Amino acid sequence: MINAKADVVGSLLRPPGLLAAQKQFAAGALTAAEFKKIEDRAVDDAVVLQERAGLEIVTDGEMRRQSFQSQMTAAVEGFGQHTLDAFLWGEWHGDTHPSSDDQSRAASHSSEVGRLTLPRPPDLGVVGKLKWRRHLCAEEFTYLRARTRRTPKITLPSPSLWVNFWSRERSVHVYPTLDSFLEDVVQILCEEVAELARLGATYIQIDSPHYALLIDPATRAFYQEQAGDAAGFDRWLERALNLDNAVISAAPSSVTFGFHLCRGNQESRWLAEGGYESVAPLIFRKIKAQRLLLEYDDARSGSFEPLRHASDDKVIVLGLVTTKRPDLEAVDALAERIRAASRYVPLERLAISPQCGFASSVIGNRISAEDQGRKLRRVVETAHAVWGGWP
Repeated sequence: MINAKADVVGSLLRPPGLLAAQKQFAAGALTAAEFKKIEDRAVDDAVVLQERAGLEIVTDGEMRRQSFQSQMTAAVEGFGQHTLDAFLWGEWHGDTHPSSDDQSRAASHSSEVGRLTLPRPPDLGVVGKLKWRRHLCAEEFTYLRARTRRTPKITLPSPSLWVNFWSRERSVHVYPTLDSFLEDVVQILCEEVAELARLGATYIQIDSPHYALLIDPATRAFYQEQAGDAAGFDRWLERALNLDNAVISAAPSSVTFGFHLCRGNQESRWLAEGGYESVAPLIFRKIKAQRLLLEYDDARSGSFEPLRHASDDKVIVLGLVTTKRPDLEAVDALAERIRAASRYVPLERLAISPQCGFASSVIGNRISAEDQGRKLRRVVETAHAVWGGWP
């Protein structure tokens, strides 16, 4: 089992050279081989950044992805044509200085100071039977494994996150029900986990931001409508967790699983707010993952009291260091928050990480690469201050 007291969620800011190369490759100005060299270099730099920060767990920064969940649609046929907005729609809050990209995307949508509303694309929906074309993350893992002696972490999307891609108008001819669609999603993810384990992966994270969106009535309604069970909140949540557990069970016990919850993370904005109390009794006890990586960087996440629901076999990784703002948290303040959490979970079962990734999509949060490096180092500094010479 992974015992690190300093963890990292996954994504890192994409370097400008990689972003430019993505556009060139899409336009046919770079060959696949040329583009791969640029991707590889971005991953190399991401590994060096994390190792220099002192992290014992490293990711590839999700440099090969458009979004934290886009490897599924890139590797599997049937999702139809879509743009990045398929992963970004929603009512985003929390930034009072829209960028030029925001203004162009929101030109025909609702936009006001501090809010950006991107509607769900009307043509979004799986249109064909899912057909596996290639592995989602095998390339990411094997390349990362060869570049570090630290523990490589790979992230996968939660199966029920894909309710977003089922449509009563566009999908019922191939998947009459949401459950029939999610069965195929689970099968693909189970096969991916089995392959990652075969290749030597020891730490896999399931990204599950939609569970925290169930906390807020404003964002919960979509998931309940998709499930056709508006009155059965706990029933839907339990069904969804069963899908996650099926994916986790596809790996041998030697693989540690993380389970990450956040309330939306895009261009330093967020989608939902509220404490974990309404979902904690089920998620914190039922999920088979050993490490829960929970967003806790500000008041939107509520108190630590819901942590009392966590079963004794869980490590709680407190996402205390924000990736949304450049200001650097003080070690003493972070240590004090960890001590506050220890009233509900023993200190030996706590750890620290950033609140989320630094770039859940290629757009990234509004902090600099230098800020990102400082925050990663602060996670490690705090872990040493609280736990001393942790393994």
